[in-house]
Amino acid sequence: MSGHSHYSTIKRQKGIKDAQKGRVFSKLSRLISLAVKAGGGITDPSANYKLRMAIESARAANMPKENVERAISRAGVEAESLEEMTYEGYGPMGIAVIVEVTTDSRNRTGQEIKNIFERVGGSLGGPGSVSFNFDTQGLIVIPKSDNAQTQILNLIDMGVEDFQEEQDSIEIYTQQDKVSDIKEKLIAQGINVVSSDIIKRPKNYQTLTNSVEVERALNFLEKIEDHDDVQKVFTNIDIPDELINKQEAAS
Repeated sequence: MSGHSHYSTIKRQKGIKDAQKGRVFSKLSRLISLAVKAGGGITDPSANYKLRMAIESARAANMPKENVERAISRAGVEAESLEEMTYEGYGPMGIAVIVEVTTDSRNRTGQEIKNIFERVGGSLGGPGSVSFNFDTQGLIVIPKSDNAQTQILNLIDMGVEDFQEEQDSIEIYTQQDKVSDIKEKLIAQGINVVSSDIIKRPKNYQTLTNSVEVERALNFLEKIEDHDDVQKVFTNIDIPDELINKQEAAS
């Protein structure tokens, strides 16, 4: 959608993320520990797909190699007390939100996430109340070259069927089990991969219509992202670029 931005793009462009690297690394360490647990204790990334994706996320955040190795070595002990939870609900203006967390206390985390939603007039829903509008997909982001048309034709020749051209990047969407294969093909052609991840992609988007709505939505989403137990946040907001530019000018 030309002239519009989705939340995954906005986070990259505006830098909505933890200000403290230590908190980012702590969240990634938990993600690595859970990946080892989910893989039956397998610590070899080539034999544990979820661990490989977690390590790639850590590298994208410039997490030091020794931190990654330490998280893997401690995974057996730390992962025992951790569990993955997913919360679904509606935020301000009725925007749909999915929150993925890792926690050692589901009751505490659940209440804290519930409080964040309710402070903005939102509410949590049951399983499936929001996720029916999202598909689980792989997302690979590459820089957009000066000759974007040629770049896109090259992606089509590689078998890429679904992509979104953004202002300074191209977002490639694929089946989640094909992320690594496509990423390797891109790297083999000398294309820099900015990031790769498994995401929840909305089937239908909700367009925000004014600056007040944009500020309310982004502040709410940032509060959720800032929670120590939160790993990923997905939402169906779509914001016209002129509203993003207004907010940047005002900040």
